[in-house]
Amino acid sequence: MRQLIALFPLLAACSPSSASSDPEPDLTGSAVVASAPAPAVAQEEVNPRVLRRFKSVRSRIETATPASAGMIDLGRMLFFDKRLSKDHDLSCNSCHRLDQYGVDNQPTSIGALGKRGRRNSPSVYHAAGHMRSFWDGRAGSVEEQAKMPILNRDEMAMASPSVVVATLHKIPGYVEAFAAAFPGAKDPISYDHLGDALGAFERSLVTPARWDKFLDGKADALTAGEKRGLKLFADIGCVTCHTGEFLGGSTFQKVGAVLAWPNQSDQGRFEVTNLDSDRMMFKVPSLRNIAKTAPYFHDGSCQTLDEAVRVMAKHQLGESLADAEVAAIVSWLGSLTGVLPLAYIEEPQLPPGV
Repeated sequence: MRQLIALFPLLAACSPSSASSDPEPDLTGSAVVASAPAPAVAQEEVNPRVLRRFKSVRSRIETATPASAGMIDLGRMLFFDKRLSKDHDLSCNSCHRLDQYGVDNQPTSIGALGKRGRRNSPSVYHAAGHMRSFWDGRAGSVEEQAKMPILNRDEMAMASPSVVVATLHKIPGYVEAFAAAFPGAKDPISYDHLGDALGAFERSLVTPARWDKFLDGKADALTAGEKRGLKLFADIGCVTCHTGEFLGGSTFQKVGAVLAWPNQSDQGRFEVTNLDSDRMMFKVPSLRNIAKTAPYFHDGSCQTLDEAVRVMAKHQLGESLADAEVAAIVSWLGSLTGVLPLAYIEEPQLPPGV
């Protein structure tokens, strides 16, 4: 495998340079403090052909028709509102914790009546930019996806769209908010409008990272060790699937392409299409913020990022990585951790009622 991938050149020659001894603030606002000035290292540049496979993240993943501020504000309230669940104990934020990079750090999330779901809850950050939603791609957009967990009997367990709409009609603040978000609509409160509002809010859930600064031309945004990890990531073939703006989210791939996946109970996209070719096919997850979103994979079977890197190399590429190789890749993956939009995701005051 490595011999085949090596046909794509990864390195570009360059002259040595000295690393700055000044600590650079990280994107979370806390300074990176060095115990001693960094030694001079050879500046290792990544081949532009590799970098062209990626793209820095947008500030908002917008649709053709931009959402109004009123629609976004409404979506924010709905995202945090537990009254959209049967027992008023779960909200979208329960499984997609915005202050925890959009996940709950559980193998699978706890839904209605304390029952765990079948699949790991993926991060809601950047999900609006994926080609489809859910691990099996059964929803075409975040607007469509947002409506489904509310009605899922193992998740928020509301009985029907009409029950949800009736609940919202009983809350005066929502009657006003829907009217403001959807002016001119004959009936502003509808289940489709609920999905539209949630999607409008989610489309600004983005986290720019040091990785984006590097893609935008700031060569020293990554350390020499992180660049080595990136080169190895490309060299062994990970970029085949984890590419683009979100380093994933753009294709379906068979889990266990080289070595069969241990857990065959979930057949992935096959359960949507009933096509044999879709057995064990899942949406490739985004790697953005991957260092913060353990446990990993659709079944939540890997607890650490080191373990996940080893498992992917083994089952997808037929590679057994050395400890140093795993450490290098994990180091680079850390550069994909972005800044949480703290003001944007602050829990709002919800309208009283019901």
